[in-house]
Amino acid sequence: MAHEVANIILQLKRIHPAATLPNYHSAHAAGMDLCACLEKDVVIGAGDIVKISCGFAMALPVGWEGQVRPRSGLATNHGIGIPNSPGTIDSDYRGEVQVPLINLSRVAFTVTHGMRIAQLVIAPVARAQCHEVEQLSDTARGAGGFGSTGR
Repeated sequence: MAHEVANIILQLKRIHPAATLPNYHSAHAAGMDLCACLEKDVVIGAGDIVKISCGFAMALPVGWEGQVRPRSGLATNHGIGIPNSPGTIDSDYRGEVQVPLINLSRVAFTVTHGMRIAQLVIAPVARAQCHEVEQLSDTARGAGGFGSTGR
């Protein structure tokens, strides 16, 4: 059974002439790489959070979002992540794409211009209709919270 792929148009506007626009680096990649667009290197100290500019803005179609996720290599090799991962870019946002990076390691990390710092996954958005009720249906789990379904 063939998997149907949604083809949407992602409009990109270069804000800085040296910006690297997002692109996929393999035929079946789920995410496009986001690259730093910097005038000079940025050092992220141990435990610090810094917003890194990407040098472009975009227009997502209504009904879609951009999920900004960490790159696995930066996370596992250097302890660099995204504090609100995954971050969401809404379809009505038109400002510059920036990525907050957090350094979870014990040593400083340097971000350079053009470095691949995150990935952008385009995903459909489902909007719920909220209804207040007096009681919710029962389930086997019930109100069991964190760790309640296993050891």
